[in-house]
Amino acid sequence: MTIVRAALAGVILAATAAPARSATCESLASLALPHAKIDAVQSVAAGAFVAPVVAGRGGAEGRGRGGAPTNPYEKTPAFCRVTATLTPSSDSDIRAEVWLPASGWNGKYQAVGGGGWAGAISYTAMAAAVSAGYATASTDTGHTGGTADFALGHPEKLIDFGYRAIHETTVFAKPVIDAFYGAAPKVAFFNGCSTGGRQAITEAQRYPNDFDGIVAGASAWDGMRMHAVRVAVSQLVNRNADGVIPSSKFPMIHAAVLDACDTLDGVKDGVIENPLVCKFDYAKLACKGADAPDCLTPGQVESAKALTSPLKDIRTGKTLDERHLWPGSELGWTNLGGASPLGLSFSGLANILYKDPKWDWRSFEAAKGIEEAAKADGGALFSGDPNLKPFFDHGGKLLMYHGWSDPAISPGNTVSSRLRTAGRLSW
Repeated sequence: MTIVRAALAGVILAATAAPARSATCESLASLALPHAKIDAVQSVAAGAFVAPVVAGRGGAEGRGRGGAPTNPYEKTPAFCRVTATLTPSSDSDIRAEVWLPASGWNGKYQAVGGGGWAGAISYTAMAAAVSAGYATASTDTGHTGGTADFALGHPEKLIDFGYRAIHETTVFAKPVIDAFYGAAPKVAFFNGCSTGGRQAITEAQRYPNDFDGIVAGASAWDGMRMHAVRVAVSQLVNRNADGVIPSSKFPMIHAAVLDACDTLDGVKDGVIENPLVCKFDYAKLACKGADAPDCLTPGQVESAKALTSPLKDIRTGKTLDERHLWPGSELGWTNLGGASPLGLSFSGLANILYKDPKWDWRSFEAAKGIEEAAKADGGALFSGDPNLKPFFDHGGKLLMYHGWSDPAISPGNTVSSRLRTAGRLSW
């Protein structure tokens, strides 16, 4: 969050003082907007918000150190909460919320993104935004729950998730803000990471006039291909009986990688500054005899290499995909290196590509399946149009960031095409 806030300070110019409010919170219930139904309007007192429990998502509270309950909303200021259902298609059921600071509005609008398959309002991100003085909005993208089950037999809902819901939420939010404050937001920007990062660049590509500034973190673009590659990597990890690396070994592996590459930048600080120059060979950790906590079995060595190397066809040696994890990501290998594929990815292929929730991931043929997956969504999750000229022409600013040690979305999603085209990166 520190990085994002600092970056936004340079991306978004400070707005002038907010105008006096022109409407009460309750009066917003009478607003009539295209294919939108306002479900409820509520004045929420400072610190009083309680997030609803969403099926499949657990409760609203987290836990702090020692297991003590934490309340992410206890410092949230008073705000006007508007909930709505948006129906841009006959099969759409997009839930959206707009939160409006009761006082101290900074004159700006910040929409926030979701994660995974979304399926829930991003309440904690909204709380952070409204606490900083922004009018904010979020959407469940048209379904409930964190899997792709919603997409089976519902192409319009897949479009809503892919790109339409974020746009429709902003089309709804802006006149609500105008009605409440008597003025439109002077600056509108979007802030999201992972799926939210994909939503961010999708907005710049498909709806260039929605936002003035966009922050896109760890963008999960080309989503169906990404899910297919993850399943293929999981097959490699599980092809040997001893292939799955116990999480108890991750710290040992990570320490060995740091020992080899931490000081390549001249500073020993526990960070691999440039993983591109780290050429660690995981075979150095191979057990000399029986399996032990401080070494890797032959299958585990192969799995470590599979997780951190371009994906290749095991029959032909042809490179199928160049995006992979990098040295330094070892502490998070549970995501892609477990005994079964990441649930998000299995769900995507089962429901969207094979249209069979009981599909057996072990039957996946990567050489053709990856390309089939990339086409299965009709482009809804691709978000790879490089033409951002319309967005930049109206003064739009786009900030992208990605962590090199990301254990789920390859940093190659963000940098590979640009750097390879410029001749600055080879795999």
